[in-house]
Amino acid sequence: MKIGLYFGTFNPIHVGHLIIANHMAEYSDLDQIWMVVTPHNPHKQKSTLLDDYHRLEMVHLATKDYPKIKPSDIEFKLPQPNYTINTLAHLQEKYPNYAFALIMGEDNLNSLHKWKNYEIILQNHDIFLYPRLNSGVIDEQFINHPKIHRVGAPVIELSSTFIRESIKHGKNVRAVLPENVWAFLDHNLFYRK
Repeated sequence: MKIGLYFGTFNPIHVGHLIIANHMAEYSDLDQIWMVVTPHNPHKQKSTLLDDYHRLEMVHLATKDYPKIKPSDIEFKLPQPNYTINTLAHLQEKYPNYAFALIMGEDNLNSLHKWKNYEIILQNHDIFLYPRLNSGVIDEQFINHPKIHRVGAPVIELSSTFIRESIKHGKNVRAVLPENVWAFLDHNLFYRK
């Protein structure tokens, strides 16, 4: 089985995440998409994150009607901060019969060379890219790399930061969140201040 790993803090998960995940599940050779909830991204301030289990619950709520998309808390059990290479090694050990690929926005290629052991990731795993409007200048070594696959997914310019800021300022962002995720956020008064 070929699993696409879609990493994110999902703070909160929104319809853009689901559109990308569903597109990858339906229009690539990936059998399943695992939405890997990252407890602590080394490039993000932990203080801005909702509790890990609240974010995992939102991913459960958002994906329950998508049989090919699964929430994953695999990084909750690993040392923090989480590095992709460590997570991949752990998953390969735990699921030796699965092939794991990464799903990321094309803009992430700008910093891929800064990732811990990125050469090993590229040697052993495919990367599926979804387009972004502002991808910047892509490093020459990644342009025609045989392990990097560009997927013609819809361009989604929606961010969790925008949603959090909008909620904080009393804006109605219900349309960009799965209905049950909106209900969960609203009930718990998350991101209000």
